[in-house]
Amino acid sequence: MAENHEYQVDLTWKEDRKGEVSSPELTDTIETATPSDFPKGMPNIWSPEHFLVAAVESCLMTTFLAIAENSKLEFISFKSTAIGKLDKVEGKFQMTEIILKPVLEITDENNTERAKRIIEKSEKACLISNSIKSKIILEADVVIGSVEKV
Repeated sequence: MAENHEYQVDLTWKEDRKGEVSSPELTDTIETATPSDFPKGMPNIWSPEHFLVAAVESCLMTTFLAIAENSKLEFISFKSTAIGKLDKVEGKFQMTEIILKPVLEITDENNTERAKRIIEKSEKACLISNSIKSKIILEADVVIGSVEKV
């Protein structure tokens, strides 16, 4: 795998405070706008703030999936909630912290501590988290479930 990678994202302004994000590498486009809590913001449309939080959260998941596979950790499900906290610092808005709340469901409770360590390792290895100055807070939960036979 090469050391350097590039990811192109294109943006086209559409109207008001709304644009459309696309990439020549992808088929879908996503509307983006100023969030509704800002002047002239638009509800129900992905904002840059949502994208930033989603980038950190999805990086946690994809990094976890790779590490879990390499570690041969069996699990039933991985779900997560992430909350980005936007504050005014020295007169400028910035995402000061992102709280990640992954919930990993496993079947073998003997793997609980190992699973938690793998989630923690995944957060530390996440290239998006490592690329931003926001404080990342990990509140991982590992629950025991059972695989039901169908």
